[in-house]
Amino acid sequence: MLDIKELRKDPSAFEAKLKTKIPEVDIGPVIALDEKLRAIKTEVEELKSKRNQSSKEIGYRKQKGEDIAAFMAEMGALGDKIAVRDQEAARLESDIHEMLAVLPNLPMDDIPVSPSPKDNVCIKMVGEKPEFPFPFKNHVELNEELRLFDFPRAAKISGSGWPLYRGMGARLEWALLNYMLDTHRANGFTQIMPPLLVRPETMYGSAHLPKFESQLFKIKDEDYHLYLIPTSESALNGMHMDEILEEEHLPLMYTAYTPCFRREAGAAGSQERGLIRTHQFNKVELFCLTAPEDSPRVYEKMLASAEEVLQGLGLHYRNMLLTTGDMSFAAAKTIDIEVWLPGQNRYYEVSSVSNCTDFQARRSQIRFRKKNEKPQFVHTLNGSGLATSRLMVALLENNQQADGSILVPKILHKYLEEEIVAIKPR
Repeated sequence: MLDIKELRKDPSAFEAKLKTKIPEVDIGPVIALDEKLRAIKTEVEELKSKRNQSSKEIGYRKQKGEDIAAFMAEMGALGDKIAVRDQEAARLESDIHEMLAVLPNLPMDDIPVSPSPKDNVCIKMVGEKPEFPFPFKNHVELNEELRLFDFPRAAKISGSGWPLYRGMGARLEWALLNYMLDTHRANGFTQIMPPLLVRPETMYGSAHLPKFESQLFKIKDEDYHLYLIPTSESALNGMHMDEILEEEHLPLMYTAYTPCFRREAGAAGSQERGLIRTHQFNKVELFCLTAPEDSPRVYEKMLASAEEVLQGLGLHYRNMLLTTGDMSFAAAKTIDIEVWLPGQNRYYEVSSVSNCTDFQARRSQIRFRKKNEKPQFVHTLNGSGLATSRLMVALLENNQQADGSILVPKILHKYLEEEIVAIKPR
């Protein structure tokens, strides 16, 4: 959530920057309500001051034995007026809070300004696209012989857009997850296993509510009102809601594997078939809480840890600095890591590493205390480390052989119980 105090300083400049993310943003109503609220608060302070003076006057006249009935009536009237104004102020504060809750985070100053992802900037390229001396296949076509996934039976169980891994597909997925967790733990991240269902307050704190309500799966009945996590970021952010952390404990660096659930599964075109975009997918998340001055350094550490996974797998990828219009609601800066998928003839995101500054911390009331100073908000950072569905596609499509088999990267051999050099058609 944005700081209303910062918004007041230069509303026009503030709005102009917000419009680079969401062009239709209008902060005029927020400013108008804020001015009204401050006027009421000023009036309440004046009324309370007047009531205090009346109280002193009543005490003085009581001592002199004078009639105080008129003063008591005035005191009562002042009290009634203060109560009415306090109620108005509370309503205005609630309205302002709701308006601020749907405003996005401000982009950092060095972010390319554009509404289009076409203007994202490639800041790094690692490896090269593979060349195939044979007609290559996409992962759905490869799966016809490999039988790593069973999409028809997944649809039978849950409907379209849900995955079912089987046999070597399930084992390879599990190997990827363990490899990624091992990598991040070695880089100083503490592994967490969070709940998969979280409270509305938790989703609000991570900024997934109220804006993304329609994209979430939820349980709501007489006993429960919970959301299935769209990413473990929401749960990891919720771990420290309403806490004041000590500076010496920062940064807190977490990694977590969870399934993730999203209603929006994308288009049904040929490029979106199979594992490319599903309602449920596996992801290893990176999440950090840090002092503001340390967040650039921690950001680079997160990005490097995510890249290390791809480098170990020998996959060609690129890092893209997102434009203001392509960044997420909560992000102030985002770099997407994209792998090349030959079967789709394009790059696809497997990690999105974002610095959310104090945006989530302000919503979640997560602060830290420097010695002898007032508590201040932490910065939160999140990144996929990585999402496995597209990563699995990248492994299959980039490592396919002429006979339809798949070479398994050497770094995964130890996770497969036996050394499996290649997955072969049955």
